[in-house]
Amino acid sequence: MGHPPLEFSDCYGDSPDFRERLKCYELELERTSKFLKDVIKDGNSVINAIKGYSVAVHKFSQTLNVFQFDFIGDSLTDDEINIAESFQEFAGLLQEVEDDRMMLVQNACDLLIKPLEKFRKEQIGVTKERRKKFEKESEKYYSQLDKHLNLSAKKKETQLQEADELLDKERLNFYESSVEYVYQIQQVQDRKKFDVVEPVLAFLHSILTLNNLTVEMTQDFMPYKQELQLSLQNTRNHFESTREEMEDLMKRMKHPTQIGKMHGQPTIEGYLYSQEKWALGVSWVKYYCKYHKDSKLFVMVPAEPKPATKQGPTELKLKSCFRRKTESIDKRFCFDIETYERNIPVTLQAVSEANRKLWMEAMDGKEPIYHSPIHKQAEMELNEVGFKFVRKCINFVETKGLTQEGVYRTVGSNIQVQKLLNAFFDQKCPGDVDFHSSDWDIKTITSAMKFYLRCVPILLNLVSNSFHGGLDDRLGAIHSLTYKLPEKNREMLSLLIGHLVNVCSNSGDNLMTPSNMGVIFGPTLMRAEEETVAAMLDIKFQNIVVEILIEDYTKVNLKNVITFSPLQRAQESCDCYLMHCGIINIQVFDCTLHSRYC
Repeated sequence: MGHPPLEFSDCYGDSPDFRERLKCYELELERTSKFLKDVIKDGNSVINAIKGYSVAVHKFSQTLNVFQFDFIGDSLTDDEINIAESFQEFAGLLQEVEDDRMMLVQNACDLLIKPLEKFRKEQIGVTKERRKKFEKESEKYYSQLDKHLNLSAKKKETQLQEADELLDKERLNFYESSVEYVYQIQQVQDRKKFDVVEPVLAFLHSILTLNNLTVEMTQDFMPYKQELQLSLQNTRNHFESTREEMEDLMKRMKHPTQIGKMHGQPTIEGYLYSQEKWALGVSWVKYYCKYHKDSKLFVMVPAEPKPATKQGPTELKLKSCFRRKTESIDKRFCFDIETYERNIPVTLQAVSEANRKLWMEAMDGKEPIYHSPIHKQAEMELNEVGFKFVRKCINFVETKGLTQEGVYRTVGSNIQVQKLLNAFFDQKCPGDVDFHSSDWDIKTITSAMKFYLRCVPILLNLVSNSFHGGLDDRLGAIHSLTYKLPEKNREMLSLLIGHLVNVCSNSGDNLMTPSNMGVIFGPTLMRAEEETVAAMLDIKFQNIVVEILIEDYTKVNLKNVITFSPLQRAQESCDCYLMHCGIINIQVFDCTLHSRYC
């Protein structure tokens, strides 16, 4: 079980649970840093101590053997499994040839030491600097927040405005440093899968080729080296495609306007201060609160529990919520809630006016509801015009672009792409566009087709579950899931995949393999319902599903998938369906991709 992903949205809540998960990443970072120090130290021993070479290599192999990779998420691809097991493979090989090593490894410093030191300096070092910045901004923000909340509402308006602006500035600095730190620490966790393994792989190959090893031993190592290099390259490609999406999400999540739509779920959470009356006066106690809109359950967890007492969470069921008038209380940003458990209203203080509005909106209070403006793209549907557009794009590519290097990977001009889409999907005369006009080139047409496929309803959702077993099992599962698609979606999928098969058959010229096409069309065909880090990490599985569809197009047999009415679908069992399709002895699972294509 890997570490749970850190969502950028959690940075805004800064909950105790978020801090605890972040601490797990920090401990892993320290463990990795210590591991890299050991590898560098042991590598230098191999280079500098010829007489103790055998002992040094043995120690080095032990260091590799005991290290276990921790990955983000619950599932691993085959390439990641291959990478995770690579150090154990290296260790076994080193122990096997230990007695035959007689020469100092040349170029070992450039192959091993420098890349790892660069990784520690540029990745781990930068992460530690961002951690310092995060801790500094966190301390500044909460210190300023405490001062701000104790500011009397009777102060002059100009003083209050200045205080608000100062707090907003500190809050923005804190949010930015938190999001950047979360992004960086997860990037290091992902990058080490190839940035750490690659130098060790190169160093190991140097040992095998430069020492007096037998030709048979070197030849035995080459297939594994090539397989691991392919795994590293695939993992790097998946990382790059995921990183672009995550960077875009990170930039958007830096803006405070995203706070109100962090989760896309009917739940709001964050810090609130509760007014508690005692015999000697009134105090304000800090709580981390959650409100579940569906059940109207309001949960309060003490943020600073008293050492001598055990304070558990307080659960209240909401009756109503209303804003407190400014003149009725000395504190700012206050609102009251009525609950079934308490006879008197509970007075709460939010951390800002905007934060109060969010709580009021979630609780259906009397505070006006604020919505962000919605900017809709022009709607595109999976209809006859859409099919005509895709077919014309495919015909153009197969006529003029099958051998063009980087077809579908090379991006066209956004202006030209929008011009083509607007012209083709014009409601007055849809489809009236001459693709052979000098206005349109291959890049524009392929980019426009990818844009259209992103806009139509999701064609495929094969990554929401998972399947195990061999290739036949996975093909059966994908066949079963494509059979459940609506007829238009399946027809479009068949049209597209058949075309991509033709493109990949010319990979000797265009350099577009099924794996490359998977990286391009995985995120295009399968869009997550919610933009989160966890969803971004599923992109690698989306890529693999498209790769399977291309490589085994005839086996998946999209064109001949049987179509049942809704009643027939309900009546037909899975076994009957497999018999109809000619798939025998295939066990279909709800899916997560764990084998070769993963």
